[in-house]
Amino acid sequence: MNNEITSKILKDLDAKENARDSTISISREVVRNCRKAIFAIHRKEPTTALSHIDQSLQLLTSIDQKLTSYPDVYYGGFVEHAQQEFVECSILYRLIYKKADLETVPSPEDLNVSYAAYLNGLADIPGELRRHILSMIRRGTAQESEIYLNLMEDIYSVLIMFDYPDVIVKGLRHKTDRIRPLIERTSGDITNALGQQKLEESMTKFESALQRQHHEI
Repeated sequence: MNNEITSKILKDLDAKENARDSTISISREVVRNCRKAIFAIHRKEPTTALSHIDQSLQLLTSIDQKLTSYPDVYYGGFVEHAQQEFVECSILYRLIYKKADLETVPSPEDLNVSYAAYLNGLADIPGELRRHILSMIRRGTAQESEIYLNLMEDIYSVLIMFDYPDVIVKGLRHKTDRIRPLIERTSGDITNALGQQKLEESMTKFESALQRQHHEI
């Protein structure tokens, strides 16, 4: 084999390796930004959350550009994982701060992600919605949290339609199976909180009535 052939192959593989190494690093930054966005969402810092989401979008766009010539690297798994995280924080932000529902959230095409990444990112959202609901319960707004329980139900209803092998949807079935008990526990938490709230209200009314009777005597 002559030097021209080997040099050409080496040049191509070196370029592919460099592209892979740099985009793996970028994908990790995407994941970190998305997790910061979710943290900011729960801390009621929407501006900070949106900033991290925008940064993640820019980084994913950079990955797309760098791997245009290397589809085998692009579909190696790490890009799709970063896309999942991006889907999760982007849709969670809209559900909580834009009062969106599943009819108005962005599509896979809007977010420029694969269908499998979109579905898996969506499957991670009920866990974050439960976290949001528990925070609302602690703040004494359990009744208002029921809208988010309904969103958990809606997401589950969508995901159970996609009963495909893991090679196609990348572990979606396992994630979907975990959502049902999550919904049931959350529903129980809301019911208990509402019951406790009603009991406290009844006790307050009872104490007020006793005080009025005492003053009348």
